[in-house]
Amino acid sequence: MKRVEGKTAIVTGGALGIGRAVCLQLAKEGAMVAVTDIADEEGKQVVEKIEEFGGIAKYWHVDTSQEHSVSSAFADIAHKFGSIDILVNNAGIAGVNKPTHEITKEEWDKVMAVNVSGVFFCTKHAIPIMKKSGSGSIINMSSIYGIVGASDLPPYHASKGAVRLMSKNDALLYAKDNIRVNSIHPGFIWTPLVEKLAEDSPEGVQAFREEVDSRHPIGHVGDPDDIAYGVLYLASDESKFVTGTELVIDGGYTAQ
Repeated sequence: MKRVEGKTAIVTGGALGIGRAVCLQLAKEGAMVAVTDIADEEGKQVVEKIEEFGGIAKYWHVDTSQEHSVSSAFADIAHKFGSIDILVNNAGIAGVNKPTHEITKEEWDKVMAVNVSGVFFCTKHAIPIMKKSGSGSIINMSSIYGIVGASDLPPYHASKGAVRLMSKNDALLYAKDNIRVNSIHPGFIWTPLVEKLAEDSPEGVQAFREEVDSRHPIGHVGDPDDIAYGVLYLASDESKFVTGTELVIDGGYTAQ
């Protein structure tokens, strides 16, 4: 079944974790995928994997925190593939884990540059191309921590809350253009980002994994494919009446 056949998708942070799973899933369902990241080797490996099963993909080096990097790449993607129909704003970083009063301006700005400004730049440069096409779907990767708080990672939490409201506002702004904007809110997903948090934790990886498993009523953290299937739904025409909403995929975490 080709649920996004004939569509062009851009996935930021597409080289690893959730982004990699999204790229593979969209390509399997017929999309032409622009894999973008700053991890060039891993990004090119995703393209090779897609080509192995007959999909269409190309890699672009994109630093989403730099507007010129986004604008030039998006123009090239639209030229190469003919359109931009789907934008998955997935690139993000965790940032420092220290109390708010100990965070430096540089540490704060680093997270905001990728997690907030990056979503803004990518949306800004995708919208005019989508408007010309007459439709589009923008999927912004927020987090459960864009909905509820926790006593850690203050810049990350703030950034994901911003993404949640940016999504709703843009959904209202561009509904008349048939451009849908939604956010996805994963619980803990076992990705390189979360694994790095586990490695940095004083209790060690195994104890960290067991503790975060226990936070989810379903009994375990999620896999990248759990999120990729949600992206696929919002990217496809199956969700043509869905905009400005939050798709929470969290194993019951926020239901507690």
